Amino acid sequence: MTQFHTGQAVPKKRQQRRLLLTGMLSVYTVAMIPRPVARAASDFGYSAFLAVSAILVGSKSLDVALGQRFYDALVDNDSGFPAGVRNVLTLINMLEIDPLLLQKTLDDAHPKMAAIPRKIMAAWYLGIIGSGENARCLAYENALNAVVVSDVLVPPTYADGAYGSWASQPKDGSHDG
Repeated sequence: MTQFHTGQAVPKKRQQRRLLLTGMLSVYTVAMIPRPVARAASDFGYSAFLAVSAILVGSKSLDVALGQRFYDALVDNDSGFPAGVRNVLTLINMLEIDPLLLQKTLDDAHPKMAAIPRKIMAAWYLGIIGSGENARCLAYENALNAVVVSDVLVPPTYADGAYGSWASQPKDGSHDG
């Protein structure tokens, strides 16, 4: 486990206490996730992913099936992702970081972990894992950028309207036909 301290030697007894407290805080954070989500967590990496996701997104009610697909894809892209997300959760718990200050804290003091919240937010809000030629879209209308505004806007499409409305001829005669 990565130690987050000022560089001074930490006595063994103090390290054990920190490890115990970190574990307890991690369990507490995961306990804040609703029971169906917690039950679906098959390993601590996934449950840490859901806990960090809930903190970043600001919602306890995340789509468990979609979360599992995001997590699996993130692990496929980066085998170190589970350890990284656990380290981010541990850091959040140890330092009691305000979610609004998390990215700045990681950018300034822990740059190796700074990409993790960005990957998680891109997954949940854009539905996209990876970038460039390796980008995969796992969610479109279920991505949070569409869900948040779904009461007013619909995702862009060529078939905007009721089912089958695209099949009828326009009434104003302004088509090439």
